[in-house]
Amino acid sequence: MARHKGRGWHGRLLAAALGVTVLAAATSVWTAQADPAGGRLPQARVSAPDDRPQDRTVAKVAADIAHASDRGAQGVNITIDDGPDPVWTPQVLQLLEDNGTKATFCMVGTQAQAYPDLVKAVVAAGHRLCNHTVSHDTTMDTRSEAYQSQQILDAERMITKASGGVRPQYYRAPGGAFTPYSRQLAASRGMRPLGWNVDSRDFERPGVDTMVATVKREISDGPTVLFHDAGGDRSQTVAALRQVLPWLKQQGYAFGFPVR
Repeated sequence: MARHKGRGWHGRLLAAALGVTVLAAATSVWTAQADPAGGRLPQARVSAPDDRPQDRTVAKVAADIAHASDRGAQGVNITIDDGPDPVWTPQVLQLLEDNGTKATFCMVGTQAQAYPDLVKAVVAAGHRLCNHTVSHDTTMDTRSEAYQSQQILDAERMITKASGGVRPQYYRAPGGAFTPYSRQLAASRGMRPLGWNVDSRDFERPGVDTMVATVKREISDGPTVLFHDAGGDRSQTVAALRQVLPWLKQQGYAFGFPVR
């Protein structure tokens, strides 16, 4: 899987990567972190080992990267990354409801902690949760195992707490920066590593028509489609989903979840 490009906010975000406590703000923390004017990043701390999830009943899942849909050959998995965000997540949720669509939300730990009501709204609507690390570090595959563990386990704890006890069922490495260690760790916690087949490139805001054309052209390559609901202005994403979701239904696709 190719890494995402053009994410200049990653460097600034890494300043907060060593911890997990974030102060919720009136506006999106993720958007503030992306602000080139230098918005202040939340301060956080690294969890002690006994702070991390200790549920020994969690069933291990496969550690290979999932792409397939539980709805079979005509299934489509809509995946939404980087939120939740107080501006864009509610709009995405409404579009999904309007089209009778379920999706998998790959949440950043600090965002989940800042907006627990949105995490609960995602769960209440029947969508699934995915762990997208504490701070969306796309260099995860170059970092120590201790760092990878902190990013994955702390995010798991933050998302689970924000949801009211619903655990993430998947782990998606930021930018696809998986390692054998991170995949095995996530799988041991019941989180199937999750890839994608179709990248809408919505993070680059290439235009609604371009994004829609990309999905239509590449959906035959596989069922898992990548969009975002945070990290900046996602108005193009909302507009593209408004066209893509009904088109997929018209083509006979069934919306499902990634296999576990």
